[in-house]
Amino acid sequence: MKKRTIVVVDYDPKWQAEFEALKAVLLTVLDGHILAIEHVGSTSIIGLKAKPIIDLDVIIDAKGQKLPYVIQQLATLGYQHVGDLGITGREAFKRTDEKTPKDGSAKTWMAHHLYVCPEGSIGLNNHLKFRDYLRAHPETVEAYGALKQRLAKQFPHDIDAYVTGKSDFILEILQKTGVQQSTIKQIRKENE
Repeated sequence: MKKRTIVVVDYDPKWQAEFEALKAVLLTVLDGHILAIEHVGSTSIIGLKAKPIIDLDVIIDAKGQKLPYVIQQLATLGYQHVGDLGITGREAFKRTDEKTPKDGSAKTWMAHHLYVCPEGSIGLNNHLKFRDYLRAHPETVEAYGALKQRLAKQFPHDIDAYVTGKSDFILEILQKTGVQQSTIKQIRKENE
């Protein structure tokens, strides 16, 4: 099996348009049953170098009562629920192929990660706090982009080492946003 190469590229304004298109399709089956869909991750931050993969968080009620319905509806678009993958407050979904979400257009969609998160969950709050901090601090965006490029060159075929290499930077930012030390410890443990 061929190993996938980690590639970090310059920011592309098309990422926002792709997020909006994905959001529109998701809303065709989820509207009225979710609270919001947020563009998170590196592609959501103007000027940030990133792997060209969109991250989307579908936000449901805090008790997660809509999760079974959301899982069922996402399956109609070609998404497979794969559980929390060891991350508290985040349910992950895998695309069945590059045509997912299957909206009848046969469009080939940009690579993306889809998560469903209860409102107020650790997983959601961390995504939003990190994104919002970077959006407000362009000097940090530049430093984070440089780190990501360096790690991609150092570990071109080792996604675990790439992710681990970013952990201290991310946790430091989350600490600056007021995330409690107990939560920081939990995040570190889950990402080991």
